[in-house]
Amino acid sequence: MPYFHVVFTLPRPIAAIAYHNKAIVYDLLLKTAAETLITIAADPKHLGARIGLTAHPHAHIIVPGGGLSPDRQHWIACRPRFFLSVEALSRLFRRLFLERLMAAYQAGRLEFFADQAGLAEPARFKPYVAALRKVEWVVYAKRPFGGPGAVLAYLSRYTHRIAIANSRLVAFDGERVTFKWKDYPAHAENRYKLMTLDVDEFIRRFLIHVLPDGFHRIRHYGLFANGGRAENIARARRLLNVPAPQQAASDADSTGDGEPQALWHPCPCCGGRMVIIESFEPGRTPRCHPTVPNPIDSS
Repeated sequence: MPYFHVVFTLPRPIAAIAYHNKAIVYDLLLKTAAETLITIAADPKHLGARIGLTAHPHAHIIVPGGGLSPDRQHWIACRPRFFLSVEALSRLFRRLFLERLMAAYQAGRLEFFADQAGLAEPARFKPYVAALRKVEWVVYAKRPFGGPGAVLAYLSRYTHRIAIANSRLVAFDGERVTFKWKDYPAHAENRYKLMTLDVDEFIRRFLIHVLPDGFHRIRHYGLFANGGRAENIARARRLLNVPAPQQAASDADSTGDGEPQALWHPCPCCGGRMVIIESFEPGRTPRCHPTVPNPIDSS
């Protein structure tokens, strides 16, 4: 089954608003992108199926090339090299996002500073948004060259890392920072290049990629939403005649005599593996006490 890498981008004027309103704008970005994909995919004129997707700002999304039929009895596959019309996705995304951005503004949830301070006045904000309805918003949807694993590996690098790895930092002379960057169109031997920026500009670009504290970075929608993900994936496997993956048993999953213990417990929020620290009877207090929370945001 093919997978598709879908990218939703925001016009530069929206990015300027997002700089001081990250939590609100990024939340709108992910939710609106997900609703756009699910709505267009459910339309019989396009795919006519309920799809699942995994998303990460700014918004990179991995989507299976198909979904469940409305009666959940069939798997509807997309065309081999075509998922959904990017024109249809772009226009619905633009409309939904601007409607919700305006609602957030009218509710007083947006803040404006420096060059954007004038947008606090409705007389300036409304035409600012109106102009964005007349430009095309870019949506990209292609099968990844390296398969779904390549996209998942790309997304996984951003779950616990922010913006740039330390290994890419080359030099700092007190005023300017030199770092490595990847020029994707270049040939492999010339792909990695150096860039030097003033400290202020380097910090500005760095902060653009820093998400708000507690922001939920990886999100699942549609068939992959937390509530019914396990059942939906199992159903999709049956309809596609794909066997369920074997649960690998680690040392922690086995007893001393080689007998496997009970299946591991997935987290109800992210689906990751939960580790049992201690079990105790009702009415009894645990022997272990909670540790001080780690200040590192791992959402």
